[in-house]
Amino acid sequence: MPDMPRLWMRHESRASERRAPLVPEDAAKLVDQGVEITVEESPRRAFPLADYTAAGCRTAPAGSWPEAPADHYVLGLKELPVTPHELRHRHIYFGHAYKGQAGARELLGRFTAGGGALLDLEYLTDDDGRRLAAFGYWAGYVGAALAVLHHRGRLETPLRPTDRPGLDALLGAGSGGTALVIGALGRSGRGACDALEAAGITPTRWDVAETRALDRAALLGHDIVVNTVLTTRPVPPFVTPADLDDPGRRTAVISDVTCDVTSECNVLPIYDEVTDWDRPVRRLRDGDRPADLIAIDNLPSLLPAEAGRAFSAELAPQLARLSDTDPAWARALRTFEAAARADHKESTHVR
Repeated sequence: MPDMPRLWMRHESRASERRAPLVPEDAAKLVDQGVEITVEESPRRAFPLADYTAAGCRTAPAGSWPEAPADHYVLGLKELPVTPHELRHRHIYFGHAYKGQAGARELLGRFTAGGGALLDLEYLTDDDGRRLAAFGYWAGYVGAALAVLHHRGRLETPLRPTDRPGLDALLGAGSGGTALVIGALGRSGRGACDALEAAGITPTRWDVAETRALDRAALLGHDIVVNTVLTTRPVPPFVTPADLDDPGRRTAVISDVTCDVTSECNVLPIYDEVTDWDRPVRRLRDGDRPADLIAIDNLPSLLPAEAGRAFSAELAPQLARLSDTDPAWARALRTFEAAARADHKESTHVR
């Protein structure tokens, strides 16, 4: 029998993060299969530490992962703390480091310096390139819901985590408005469309065919635009600063679920930084026809229980197969190695 992986699930350092990549029910199944799991304490996680203990997991203080044994995979979701400067473990999380995003070079340099590796969850894919575990549906759902609530003047800030029944109750308490979902056939797009339907809005649904020959006037003719398209190569933008100044623009709220803001692959080059739970909306244009943006990069954490359980159900079977010989994990490792080599060459050339 091959050696089973050893996992160390870290506390999320971001103050607004409530999710977990692995929930107690799925942790119990992995433990039964022989996977060793250590779970850090976390005062914010939506799932109590006691439930992980009952599932057979070990526990550790929050933030203690740098001292974890070298053979443990460090499992998380969002960004790492800025220290340690050298990363010696293999980390599994959403690193956002392969498309030239802000901080990408520094992060890759930390892995190179410490001899560790990033197994980026965004690049954990099957043979056809489809993501094996994703939060997309719930990101789209929340992104569209926030746009509707803001458009109706019902968005309360700062944002606070809730559950789907609570969010749907807010969505059903108003009416009116038109909405366009770009990327409607994907995970995030389906979630966005479902949220709009819950709000009493029948969305216009665009996907590849409609974005290939973009009807800009039709896009700008909707009150709400929800972008759920994630691209790995530069494409013509969907909305530009000039579009915001178009006298015929009706669009008042743009929700960018993808949040590829600092990447050359950004399809909405109309803003330069994401929004957050404290200030979820940014005013892009003022005056008689204001245009507002919502661009929160951890939307599913507003529905942490639903999003966490759905993601964990997809990820847990992959964690049971975690090894250098598994095709999906091997691809993720090769993707990191290629990015690290390219960054090293570029850094050497710059010097």
